[in-house]
Amino acid sequence: MDDPMKRLLQRLIRRIPSQMLKITLDKWGRLTAAQQRSMDFTQPKRVLTEKLLSICEENEWTVKHVTELEMIYIMDNPNQGMWNALQLMDPEDDSPSVNLMQFKEQFKSHLGEIVRHVSVKMKKHTDEAIWIRIAWGDGFSRSNHLKPTYVVHQLQTPYVFVTSLTSKQKPLLSQALILATRYQNIKDANLSGQKLTAIRDLLMRQYQQVFPNKYHSPLTEKTQTVLNTQIEREQAESAANRCQMACEAFGDGMLPQLQSAVYKLETKFRDPANKTMTEREEPFRCVVKFASTNLLESLRQCASSGVASTPVTPLLSSIPLKGKNYFVVTDNGPGSSQK
Repeated sequence: MDDPMKRLLQRLIRRIPSQMLKITLDKWGRLTAAQQRSMDFTQPKRVLTEKLLSICEENEWTVKHVTELEMIYIMDNPNQGMWNALQLMDPEDDSPSVNLMQFKEQFKSHLGEIVRHVSVKMKKHTDEAIWIRIAWGDGFSRSNHLKPTYVVHQLQTPYVFVTSLTSKQKPLLSQALILATRYQNIKDANLSGQKLTAIRDLLMRQYQQVFPNKYHSPLTEKTQTVLNTQIEREQAESAANRCQMACEAFGDGMLPQLQSAVYKLETKFRDPANKTMTEREEPFRCVVKFASTNLLESLRQCASSGVASTPVTPLLSSIPLKGKNYFVVTDNGPGSSQK
């Protein structure tokens, strides 16, 4: 076993949680019955790693076998790392007819023509999505399996999701995707997040979108006698209106779990008290970022509870409406525009 392969297996075993290691190895199916019985999963991870390294040498596994194990773990646990969405543009006439075998052959062929020493492995998921693992190399070094790029694409859709892709690798991947899918262009979808399922559901509208026509007032649910009925009624109506507007903006169902939204402002500075900044010809530039473990739900709760003003600004309601969490806000004459 060479040193790069040993480090790849060591790093992978450290990455897989102990409680998931047995399940992942069972799905892999490379251990014999005797080797499975010899594994004591109550032992420390260090001991398990050494045991697997010994089995690896005994079975004469190659990098191909270890990357299979890695793909099984990543596909079962996709909500880690930072995923970015891309959108294919301008399909050719025969684009809808591209099948899995054609895509595999074309993608590997095109990428191999423009990148020397690249390793590509593909696997079809149960949800019909194609998972691609790319270990990049160049004209001087072989494929680096310690820093692979993962790509997820569902045929017959224009959306692609990638993680661990450098700016140098991006045009190479984009070209291979365009040629293999029979599209003419590709662009950033301005959507990213740590949870692949969340950005996929948001972009492809695969979550339950419930927009109630009327939000029921909490006043009808009260049974106790109130001292001041008029004040209580006004408060209840105000709360119901806030909830109504929050749900009109974000819906009334479960929302995809985005972690952030970024707004890049390039606008004219407006403040009569600050003539120095106001008279500048160059636009005022800044970046505003909202962050939360579940941003859309947090925004909905802020609006419905009165912490944030209602109606909800289009800058925030555009996140689920447009399926984006990166916006550029610029001046467009007397008003402002979003890109």
